[in-house]
Amino acid sequence: MKKSLILLSGGLDSATVLAIALNEGFQPVAMSFDYGQRHRVELEKSRLLSEKYKVPHIVMHVPLNVIGGSALTDCDIDVPENPQEEIGGEIPITYVPARNTIFLAIAAGYCEVNKIEDIFIGTNVMDYSGYPDCRPEFIQAMETAITLGTRYADEDRKFTIHAPLSSMKKSEIIKTGTELGVDYSLTSTCYNPDRDGNPCGYCDSCKLRLRGFREAGLIDPLPYPDEIKAKERL
Repeated sequence: MKKSLILLSGGLDSATVLAIALNEGFQPVAMSFDYGQRHRVELEKSRLLSEKYKVPHIVMHVPLNVIGGSALTDCDIDVPENPQEEIGGEIPITYVPARNTIFLAIAAGYCEVNKIEDIFIGTNVMDYSGYPDCRPEFIQAMETAITLGTRYADEDRKFTIHAPLSSMKKSEIIKTGTELGVDYSLTSTCYNPDRDGNPCGYCDSCKLRLRGFREAGLIDPLPYPDEIKAKERL
């Protein structure tokens, strides 16, 4: 089995990517990031997913909340509740500046030391919130940059960044994960969960997730508020 590194946030997309990597015969290590995010429940979910799939799990501490500028790292900025039709129209305040750039650079360092060439990430440009660091052009550029910026360039080796969800709709991601046996009750997608880690049902991420399950003809197993359950018939 070929070694790989999975950027595992604990969300729906990264859980699906982990299942895809395993299905393709990779031997993964999961890497999560404690970056000062307000939705810290995702770190617990990434631990549970790693335990379920019996893969090593590393948590890196990168205090992006010191930089600020995002509703996900700055508690003084409210998480927006945009109408469904406005999601993805422009870069939202939930975008964390340079997050995937930093995460992939750290992942490259770990991989260089451990002789891993394949990195998996759950970026998507179909049903998403409009983040610039999810674009395929960015992923391609980072693949080149981390190869040139490490010893791999001198050893005639290269990094491959796998983004298998890039062109998939959320419903397609959910169907794929379901076929691979992903337990989506072990994931957290919400940007603004309550104190118990339960999803709000109103943020962009919740709306995209709920629409994905609805279009897939499946029931989202997470414990949403009663009014959301009634609306979605959960």
